[in-house]
Amino acid sequence: MNVTGMKRIVACAIGAALMVSVAACGTTDDGGAAKSSGSSTASAKGFDASGIHKDAAIAALLPSSVTKDGKLTVGSDTSYAPAEFLAPDGKTPVGFSVDLTKALAAVVGLRPETVSSTFDGIIPSVGTKYDIGISSFTVNQERLAAVDFVTYFKAGSTFVVKKGNPEKIDPAKLCGKKLAVQTGTTQETAAADLTKACKAQGDEEIHIQSLKLQTDVTTAVASGKADVFYADTPVAGYAIKQTGDILQTIGEDQDVAPEGIVIKKGDSGTAQAMQKAMQKLIDDGTYGKILKTWGVADGAIKTAEINPAV
Repeated sequence: MNVTGMKRIVACAIGAALMVSVAACGTTDDGGAAKSSGSSTASAKGFDASGIHKDAAIAALLPSSVTKDGKLTVGSDTSYAPAEFLAPDGKTPVGFSVDLTKALAAVVGLRPETVSSTFDGIIPSVGTKYDIGISSFTVNQERLAAVDFVTYFKAGSTFVVKKGNPEKIDPAKLCGKKLAVQTGTTQETAAADLTKACKAQGDEEIHIQSLKLQTDVTTAVASGKADVFYADTPVAGYAIKQTGDILQTIGEDQDVAPEGIVIKKGDSGTAQAMQKAMQKLIDDGTYGKILKTWGVADGAIKTAEINPAV
């Protein structure tokens, strides 16, 4: 057994002991990093999208490059519960963004296919391996330079520590602390900026642990490897629930911003189709029902936008 395999087994064992969202471990579509289910108890059923009918006018906006195989192929980092994660079988993608994928696919008359990927591998693969990406991507200027977005949710960022905050972590005083973040996220960028500020003022830098999977980020704090983690607010709340309340948030939610569907830069047909399909789901109430199913209705938006001002 190689070192990577051993690490996967250890991660699963620690997670199971702590009830940290690892009922099963699997692999990505390309044999990459192991994936963990977001919850050992979460239902894999989700929202039933079978009653949604195709809208021919919206479907007609999609280019043949998307429609030719009859599938809407979506890249997603399935370690980010409750947005996108794996069911207890270790194979089936579930979560509110997975349900939104199913609903969007129904509107445009395609079969939904969510493919597990590492978070930082999605944007480079949209337009080739994936038709679109849906994986809790915060819309920011850096990403807008590389891809187009259609908004579907809003979320802030939250710091999470062990229950009782034994290390007395203050979000405003993180210099010298061990901070876990998921690789490629806006929280990783924020952590880098924070540690630069520490260095500039002569303090000890933040010890940043950048991990491929959010489940590993959660486990790092639950096991004491890290003092605090930083993640999207709904993800933080779900992690606390699934670890049996051995974690807690600290401070106020930071930087509430839109999250969006990732689309190949300049693919106006797909962007328009996804915007209109999402708006249709918002207007007919399907969108609200999906968010309510997963307990994340606070992140609802009223208008789906293409490349919003941020």
